[in-house]
Amino acid sequence: QVQLVESGGGLVQAGGSLRLSCDVSGSTISGIHMAWYRQRPGKEREWVARISSGRNTFYADFVEGRFTISRDNAKDTVDLQMSRLEPEDTAVYYCNKYSPWPSHWGQGTQVTVSS
Repeated sequence: QVQLVESGGGLVQAGGSLRLSCDVSGSTISGIHMAWYRQRPGKEREWVARISSGRNTFYADFVEGRFTISRDNAKDTVDLQMSRLEPEDTAVYYCNKYSPWPSHWGQGTQVTVSS
């Protein structure tokens, strides 16, 4: 059973930064297109950023150059560096494979951005 453990969330003021980390166990992430997702209060879960096995990166339009996704295949980790955070970024953040839409999720990590 693959386990996904997200960490690094917290409370930060608008304009601040956070670095989220995702530890994957039970499977290697090598060769897997990985992604970060988020679920804002009262909203559907949405894709935020993704990184291919070849380290090509893609971001949702709302990221606007503020986030950077990275991966370490040797450690089976996927990170999300977030800067210039906005109150609208307040959400629970999850990592997972990119496609198909995952059916099994970790606990996520809460990010709260105060104005």
